[in-house]
Amino acid sequence: MRILLVSSAFSGLTQRFYTELNDAGYIVSVELHLGDIHQLLEGVALFQPDLIICPFLTRRIPQELYQTTTCLIVHPGIKGDRGPSSLDWAIQNGEQEWGVTLLEAREEMDSGDIWASKTFPMRMATKSSLFYREVTQAAIDCLWEALTYFEAPAFKPEPLDYSKPDIKGILRPLMKQPDRIIDWKKHKTDDILKRIHAADGSPGLLDTLYGKPFYLFNAHKASGLTGKPGDIIATANQAICRATVDGAIWIGHLQPKLDNGTKGLKLPAAEVLKDLLPKPFKSPLKNLVYKSIQSLDIDYTQPGRQLPVQEVWYELDGDIAYLNFPFHNGGMCTDQCRLLLSVYRHVATLPVNVIVLMGGEEFWSNGIHLNHIENADSPADESWANINAIDDLIYQILTTPDKLTISAMAGNAGAGGAILALASDVVLARDGIILNPHYKNMGELYGSEYWTYLLPKRVGLELATSLTEQRLPISAKAAWRIGLVDKMLDKQHSIFYAQVKYVAKTYSEDSTNLRKSLIKKARTRCFDEAAKALASYRQFELTQMYDNFYGNEAYHEARKRFVYKLGGELQTPENIAIHRQADRMVNNKSSFNALVMNA
Repeated sequence: MRILLVSSAFSGLTQRFYTELNDAGYIVSVELHLGDIHQLLEGVALFQPDLIICPFLTRRIPQELYQTTTCLIVHPGIKGDRGPSSLDWAIQNGEQEWGVTLLEAREEMDSGDIWASKTFPMRMATKSSLFYREVTQAAIDCLWEALTYFEAPAFKPEPLDYSKPDIKGILRPLMKQPDRIIDWKKHKTDDILKRIHAADGSPGLLDTLYGKPFYLFNAHKASGLTGKPGDIIATANQAICRATVDGAIWIGHLQPKLDNGTKGLKLPAAEVLKDLLPKPFKSPLKNLVYKSIQSLDIDYTQPGRQLPVQEVWYELDGDIAYLNFPFHNGGMCTDQCRLLLSVYRHVATLPVNVIVLMGGEEFWSNGIHLNHIENADSPADESWANINAIDDLIYQILTTPDKLTISAMAGNAGAGGAILALASDVVLARDGIILNPHYKNMGELYGSEYWTYLLPKRVGLELATSLTEQRLPISAKAAWRIGLVDKMLDKQHSIFYAQVKYVAKTYSEDSTNLRKSLIKKARTRCFDEAAKALASYRQFELTQMYDNFYGNEAYHEARKRFVYKLGGELQTPENIAIHRQADRMVNNKSSFNALVMNA
């Protein structure tokens, strides 16, 4: 069966559909809907799909498609819900339950016959978090239900009929900034959080600070802090704390609205406001009288999370240390890499047997931080500093002889972040995550993080080359099949974390096997070092990276397009569009998929 994914971008949800269908043996291709209808129709004609699925769309599907081929749209709303801001309204209105509906494309948006629908309880979380977790999984559940019906002669999809009691959704308009606006003198903390959460990811909630417009992101409830509603009363870890009528909230990131109406770079809030935040008074008396902004320090050597904006912390459970680093969107700038390295080094001095690297829930890590690099006075110099900082971290993990290290990947990982996970002795992955262990999409970036050592060591040279050259996402299931990860655990986060603890305790409590594992680890490291030193791998990789950073503009141009969301693609990339490849490999799986399936 031939399935074509039509999407506005090769986004996380589209990649999840792509990998799920590939793993199941379907012939899958992707055609991006970039606004050129003729090009879209040409792509469909080249592939001749049996079914079209649209996981993520920002443009209408032309009638020519759904009149000739079944075309199913993923809508992030319950039955009957319609409109482009479904999840935004659900979060801001405090819905207790929401869902995903898979429906047929029709001229009137979101009004087609329903093929499948799933619901889930809502969490107090950002739109991005809900989308990556509950929405994505519900969409996949809808996909598999619909595929069971596709060739069933007796199946008839459910028409949208608002007279039915289970059709509880309504048509909602596009949520605009006036719908999101915060009244700091009126709205309570939870209401403000819902509004910021509902806009997190895109488009951001537009507000004013020091007379200038900024979009707010990454908000958390504060405790023990109060002040005049709307005022910035504290900073910590580059976040700002604003008082509300009944407490305060932390805001981790801001994005300036520029004079021409476009958006600047999304960066840590205190960094964005560094020229606007008032400086502390030199006189202690004035600080008491005028209540200057507090600067709160975090003691990273202490276990536990002291502040909700703390990006690195560890927890102890007997002989096991769990190291958390849920960096916003998975990016790790130079300072963040250095901070994580310092905390890792501290943890490594503690009387523990096992160190579990937890990453974040939505993103384990995505490697170097492109927004910070773009914002630097010299992006080339900052790129160089950032890649060396993450290399230092990986080197430290690789050369920890007396602890068993485990990477517990609950969230997606890409580029250097995917390679970072491989530095541990044991790699665990949650079923449902997506890995992109490659770099070349970013202006032919070569990549470092000791990938030329770590990747072939796990999957062999041929498959390592294919992974990095083909630049395709792979699922946790495929990663486990080829040996990229050691175990695939449950898809539910709560069960996954329980299983991670079980695995860690199994290693920690079996002293005999633990000792054997550490002896084997030390011997392997000595043997590998004698065969080829880690310094040689790093030197070779950084030589290529130096040319990327200083020798040409391809990486810098690609990075700029990425961070400013400039697009620039005129046609679907051939690596995801098999119908546009020169050899038209429509009837057979690509060599990459064949390697994965046969591994």
